[in-house]
Amino acid sequence: MIKKYINDLRTEFSGYNAKTLSKDIMAGLTVAAVALPLALAFGVSSGADAAAGLITAIIAGIVIGGLGGASYQLSGPTGAMSAILLSLSATYGINGVLTAGLISGIILLIAAFIKAGKLVSFIPSAVITGFTSGIAVIIALGQIDNFFGTISHGANVIEKLLSYAQLGFSPNLWAVLFGSLVILIMILYPKKLNAVFPSSLASIIIVLIINMIINPDGTLVAEVGSIPKSFMTDKALIKNGIDFSNITSLITPAISIAILGMIESLLCGASAGKMKGEKLDAQRELVAQGIGNIIIPLFGGVPATAAIARTSVAIKSGGVTRLVSIFHSITLILSMFLLGGVMSRIPLSALAGVLIMTAWRMNEFAEIKHIFKSKFKTEIAQFIITMVATVIFDLTTAIVCGVVLSMLLFIIKSSDLTIDVNDVDTEKTSQQGIKGSYKYTKLVYIQGPLFFGNQGKLEETIKGFDDDVLDVIISLRAVPLIDTGAINELKTVYDYLTGKGISVIFCGINPSVKKMLDRADFENKIGNEAIVSDVIAAIHMIEKKVFINDEI
Repeated sequence: MIKKYINDLRTEFSGYNAKTLSKDIMAGLTVAAVALPLALAFGVSSGADAAAGLITAIIAGIVIGGLGGASYQLSGPTGAMSAILLSLSATYGINGVLTAGLISGIILLIAAFIKAGKLVSFIPSAVITGFTSGIAVIIALGQIDNFFGTISHGANVIEKLLSYAQLGFSPNLWAVLFGSLVILIMILYPKKLNAVFPSSLASIIIVLIINMIINPDGTLVAEVGSIPKSFMTDKALIKNGIDFSNITSLITPAISIAILGMIESLLCGASAGKMKGEKLDAQRELVAQGIGNIIIPLFGGVPATAAIARTSVAIKSGGVTRLVSIFHSITLILSMFLLGGVMSRIPLSALAGVLIMTAWRMNEFAEIKHIFKSKFKTEIAQFIITMVATVIFDLTTAIVCGVVLSMLLFIIKSSDLTIDVNDVDTEKTSQQGIKGSYKYTKLVYIQGPLFFGNQGKLEETIKGFDDDVLDVIISLRAVPLIDTGAINELKTVYDYLTGKGISVIFCGINPSVKKMLDRADFENKIGNEAIVSDVIAAIHMIEKKVFINDEI
């Protein structure tokens, strides 16, 4: 892996010159402008503080961006991750969040070495869309306190909402004003201008200036607070140690964090890879995410993952190499040291406004519209169940629910068995040189898998035949698979019909079904003369039998 990484770097920086460097620097500055307000907001919404979000973005940009599986991927704190961390923080505190983040880094490394990244491709798109929308709901609901300047208690958004019944709900009008102004600016902000100067940063600057003018002593609304000019917060694991007292309880949320990190990073890489025309090395990306998430909590940062918004901005801004990620981090470092005092005055409700708009834009509305407009019942169920499970439970449970539901619906859909019973078409048989009416012969066409899920349907159909039937041809051409229970049913049907003096011929057996029949010694049990290649061959067999009987 190391050798391939070095070779990829040589290819990536082949022909690198001053012009390319200037492109990377400008793209890094542009991405930093997008990342700065989001880093502050996601730090706060994770149950930590703005400084934690900033440190996460800086370290992720250098470590994960430098080691990542492609030249274009940018990582940092994300809305999806903050949705998980908020409830975790309410239960175990920030030390629990950082410990879980470190464990998730170890899990990601294990996932990389066992090549678990391939499992992401098995998650249906409707499930991914569902949990993305669920996370968007969690993010939006999680901003109620900051947006309205209220207080709630609880380990998750549902409990927090219910707590207002006891604690009361008294909005701070200044907080609502600042948050609403941010949302309004982001909605009305010109798209062309957004490509040059992001609406989130512009809205934060405007509200910050207003706040500093009308609220010089910082008493009207809650603010971000002090941003340390250090690469390590007071909550860093290096200073406070790992939360060993809750280590076993933190494994499950750490798995959720790792799963989310894997899904977000690999999906981001796949999507951005199409934009850049470069394929993501999934295994190396997971290694980078693992190493990054082991290092980040040591310095007090929250878990990170690849971010599609920042990654796409980097590509669209003309970024060429992974240095874009590093330059973005350098810009954030300069902002922390030079603008820390100013950033500390940002109202929390302004950051809440940014996150509410981010949550809204997270929803894949085109995909959701397609699912419902096309009336795909399976996909609709996957979307709704996953979204609800994400809000009520957690990501891991939601993904499991979505995948299990998908499997059950697929099994139910795949188990549809069609059995058509027809008479012999004399016009078609005459073209094959076969004469006679064969009015006492029945053709049974089976379409679909024969397995325990639809067992008994064939037997029920056969027992409905009239007493004058003398020959039955059972075509298995459209049967893709069969299990042992269905094989036993075929034997039962054969015994039942032959017991009534009716001849039975099986035909059109495909290789996979024949393999199963051979393993069950089916042909020896019923006789090899009862299995032929197709319906015409079966009718020839009956014709021969009729001719012999006539001779006798």
